[in-house]
Amino acid sequence: MSITKPRAAQTRRPTRPARPAGRRSGRTRRKDNATAYLMLAPMVGLLGVFVFWPLVYSVYLSLFEINFYKGSTFVGMKFYKYVLADPQFWSSVGKGLYFAALVVPSGLVVALLLASFIKTLGRRSAAFVKTVVYLPAVISVVIASLLFRFMYQDEGVVNWLLGLFGVEPVGWLENADTALPAIAVPGLWLSFGLTTLILLAALLDIPESYYESAQLDGAGFFRCTWSITLPLLKNILLYLTVTGLVVPATGIQQLELPLIMTEGGPVGSTTTPNLFIFFSFRDATPYATSYSLTAALLLFVVLGAISLLIFRFLKSEKSIDG
Repeated sequence: MSITKPRAAQTRRPTRPARPAGRRSGRTRRKDNATAYLMLAPMVGLLGVFVFWPLVYSVYLSLFEINFYKGSTFVGMKFYKYVLADPQFWSSVGKGLYFAALVVPSGLVVALLLASFIKTLGRRSAAFVKTVVYLPAVISVVIASLLFRFMYQDEGVVNWLLGLFGVEPVGWLENADTALPAIAVPGLWLSFGLTTLILLAALLDIPESYYESAQLDGAGFFRCTWSITLPLLKNILLYLTVTGLVVPATGIQQLELPLIMTEGGPVGSTTTPNLFIFFSFRDATPYATSYSLTAALLLFVVLGAISLLIFRFLKSEKSIDG
């Protein structure tokens, strides 16, 4: 038989006073911030070593006339004036913008249509189509350039198909008007696979209840696309537009395709900015290194300005949770 002590005789442990909520939250916040800084430190260190420091050092070197056989000579902003006054540099920037305008918008349209089609398929069919669509992304740019160069020949597949409709063979890569659009086709083919998978993931993230509600109100496919799909894909489309314009594979900085397929010709019609910088570096003049370095830095400024304009006119929005 257990005997309980009287209630008055029971010992009570003294309770500690509760800490202020603000002090506790402040301490937790500082701990979370420290954890976040530790997680970001390796990436910030890598960016500092491989991005920020080379960029700052490149700006410093652009102020000198570099000579590998003699000492460098300080010339200030001399090469910046040369590059800014060079019509060939601005012509190459225009060619790069034209190439990006041909590849990026059409790539987004094709990728969105393919992603919408894959979304309607079953699991096995979707897996097969996704594999086929992504295959061009793993093909070497050199192989793709040589493949399309053979296809554009007078006896190639493209002219053979045109001949079935009675069209005479076209010198796609020998004509200044058709060379850059012809190069844009393999650029589109190489890039739309990854874009399709990104858009497919974004489409699958949109709740089906949105479309069901719209269809109950009588909305069709185009109305749902315009009022639901495109607004909810705005952030993804903004990301793909900016990266498509600035990355070397599809945008203004394209180098491999024009170098292998046309070597910048005919008459400079396919000389993109990176190809112009490459040719400037190979020039036999004693200031070729400084000139090409300055052109690369100015191209960096141009790409940054274009990105700022895109973010200015196409503002991103907060994500919507389903």
